[in-house]
Amino acid sequence: MSPEPEVAGDVRAALEAERTQLESQLDELDVSEDSRTSFDDNFADSGQVAAEQGEAKELANRLRDQLGDVQRALEKLESDTYGLCEACGSRISEARLEAMPAARYCIDHAG
Repeated sequence: MSPEPEVAGDVRAALEAERTQLESQLDELDVSEDSRTSFDDNFADSGQVAAEQGEAKELANRLRDQLGDVQRALEKLESDTYGLCEACGSRISEARLEAMPAARYCIDHAG
C-alpha cells in the first residue's frame, strides 16, 4: 500500500535530500575512533577538549541513527511497505509522515 506515484516521488526526493544533508554533516564532524585531537598532558583545557570530543561523538551517533532511519524509509519505498508502522502494521498518518518522512511507527507506537 504505497503512496501515489507523484507523492512517492516527492517523499523519495525529500528523503534523498535528508540523506545527503546527514552524510554531509557526518563528513564535517569527521568523528571516528582515530580522529582524536592531540594535546599535551599539561594542557590546561584538556578536560574541555575531552568533553567536546564526547559531544561530537554523541552528535555523530544521533546523525548515524537518523541516517539509518532515512535509509530504511527509502528501502520501504522500494519494497512497497512505506508508511506502515513497524510495530503493528497499521498505516502511519499522512500528517506524521509529512512531518517526519522517515517515521517508523504510528503515533500509538512512537517512543
